[in-house]
Amino acid sequence: MNEKWSLDILYKGYDDPKFKADVAKADELIEKEHKLSASLDPNKRKETIIEIIKLREEFEVLASELFHYVSLQCEADTTDEKSAALMGQLMNKYTAITKDEVMFNKYIGQTENLDEIVKSDALLSEYEFYLNEIKKDYKHMLSDDVEDMYAKMDITGGNAWGNMFSYLTSTLEVDYEGKTINLSSVRNLAYDPDKNVRKKAYEAELAAYKKVESAIAYSLNNIKKQSNMIAKERGYASSLDATLDHSRMKKETLDALWGAIDEYLPKFEEYMLRKAKILGYKNGLPWFELFAPIGKMDKKYTVEEARDMLINLFGNFSKDMADMMTRAFDEAWIDFFPRAGKVGGAFCAGIPSKKQSRVLTNFTGSLSDIDTLAHELGHAYHNLHTQDQRPLNQSYSMPVAETASTFNENVFMNFATDNAEGEEKLALLETQLSDITQTICDIYSRFKFESAVFEECKDAFLFPETLKNLMLKAQKEGYGKGLDPEYLHPYMWACKSHYYSSGLSFYNFPYAFGALFSKGLYAMYKKEGASFVPKYQKMLLATTVNSVEDTAKTMGIDLTKKDFWRGSLDLVKAQIDEFLELTKDM
Repeated sequence: MNEKWSLDILYKGYDDPKFKADVAKADELIEKEHKLSASLDPNKRKETIIEIIKLREEFEVLASELFHYVSLQCEADTTDEKSAALMGQLMNKYTAITKDEVMFNKYIGQTENLDEIVKSDALLSEYEFYLNEIKKDYKHMLSDDVEDMYAKMDITGGNAWGNMFSYLTSTLEVDYEGKTINLSSVRNLAYDPDKNVRKKAYEAELAAYKKVESAIAYSLNNIKKQSNMIAKERGYASSLDATLDHSRMKKETLDALWGAIDEYLPKFEEYMLRKAKILGYKNGLPWFELFAPIGKMDKKYTVEEARDMLINLFGNFSKDMADMMTRAFDEAWIDFFPRAGKVGGAFCAGIPSKKQSRVLTNFTGSLSDIDTLAHELGHAYHNLHTQDQRPLNQSYSMPVAETASTFNENVFMNFATDNAEGEEKLALLETQLSDITQTICDIYSRFKFESAVFEECKDAFLFPETLKNLMLKAQKEGYGKGLDPEYLHPYMWACKSHYYSSGLSFYNFPYAFGALFSKGLYAMYKKEGASFVPKYQKMLLATTVNSVEDTAKTMGIDLTKKDFWRGSLDLVKAQIDEFLELTKDM
């Protein structure tokens, strides 16, 4: 089986004639955009909007293929100078049409009878939500020249700071036990069954950040300052306000989510304190023990075993899920193993024009790694059910982006737990609880940290020591008494890429949202069985052309009330109670 993904469905290499032809084609389309933006006829609104949509569709497909090919090469090897240079060139091409796109959006936003025009044409009717979102966003747009300049400056501003963060963390050398390993490898040791290994890895990781903390702090400060500035210029009350607007999500929904979580945090503390007691600690759980295995589940899995496990399990859910997973393993959609230069963590990138996805993981053979594969292939399944939408209708917002992925985690881990006994059952249950604790408590702490950074950096530059203190404060609020205050992780801001996007702030609450939204959906699936699947598939399709709240309404769910979130958290509470019962004599 392949160890690395294949990108040949896009191009065979940078010397591929198709790659060169598509780069040239991009230039042609850019020229078309320039000409169209210079000749927008206020008296021919319908014809002009149709022309804009058709041109955008063509450019979207072409740009997606070029961008995915180069960006995936960069993610697989951040030291690849050719890919890095080409990414810069592509970014320049994309920003060349910023002014045109602003003019198009303003033209659409200023169209008074937009609803009437949309209803009068079949193509535009398919883009009703898309066009109405443009009209809604019109009030936050800057002048044509300012939008153009911002997009160009971002290349060497926020985006460049983000690239520096990726480079520094992917190439960071960690001194561990007399040898040099990368950051992903040392962080993976948090799952090692040996307590001494976990603690030494934690200490080695923290020590390594000293080498790059100042540079990363500069990255974070400048990205957040830029985000604050742009949000203010666009007329948003805050960067969070802008993020919620872009997420198609109401503040009431976020408040209901955090409000319900606040109520259940003491239950998570109970779990962590019990785990700490089992491991021999009196003052709460040290950070390096968050993923310490409990019970007997020492088995390491091969990629082939992971494949068979996932395909067999999800074949019981739906045939199209199993078929997609089979293709992912057989057709080299997945880049599996950690290596120097490769980015850490895991992600899934959809390539809708090819009706495929690409998945990056750092697989070491643990059960958690299989869970990660299930998660990322959940994203691929989401892509599967949106890829037949028209090209401009294929993007879903951040909160629902984590729904299908965490739904897959629920299916995988609950099945494994339900079919285990004794020490194995305990190990699987504890794995679920350590994961959901990360998704709830850690994500809550990340949200609090990022909120504090956005506020503090308005009037100050936040040096590493300040950032560490803000992170420690946020972790104490998110985890409560569950963690030992002497062994927290002051550098969590230095290893999470979600903080380092100039165009995407607060990429943390979607994980908590996705975890609890998917738990509620999983409860529906367990109750309804096979009849749930087609409704679920339709909901995934709806995510690209609806608000978060309207997407949930297709399943009869009101996200703005705490009741739904409490119901999902009750499922977690039941698992914690089961864990407490199983471990009462330990």
